[in-house]
Amino acid sequence: MKRKVQYYETDMMGVVHHANYIHWMEEARIDFMDQIGFPYKKMEAEGILSPVRSLQVKYLKPCTFGDEVEITAGVQDFNGVVITMAYEMRVSGEPVFSGTSEHVFLDRDGKFVRMKRVMPDFCAAVEERVGAPLF
Repeated sequence: MKRKVQYYETDMMGVVHHANYIHWMEEARIDFMDQIGFPYKKMEAEGILSPVRSLQVKYLKPCTFGDEVEITAGVQDFNGVVITMAYEMRVSGEPVFSGTSEHVFLDRDGKFVRMKRVMPDFCAAVEERVGAPLF
């Protein structure tokens, strides 16, 4: 996905505030879910939640107002209960950010969901993308 850096996303130094990259990771993850045919909104409607368990980020180069950021998300690892997503962001082909987010699958009562039992088609779609290159 691509997005243009908005003025409100920058700080007093004129660069994108670090927290915005986390928002962009989420946008890319939601876009990824849409692309593989399992919109997150639909999963929530079926009672499956996927909260963040951990984040790891590396800021490589600052983004500034007006930059067009290309954001790619992919699956680094998946075991049916935990999914690790990987992200890369580039401006004009130059890497500016890399990171991962780890998510668990829970029901509305906060209990772990074994996705292979509940949504085997989702698991198949995710498993075929594990480790695929981001760029």
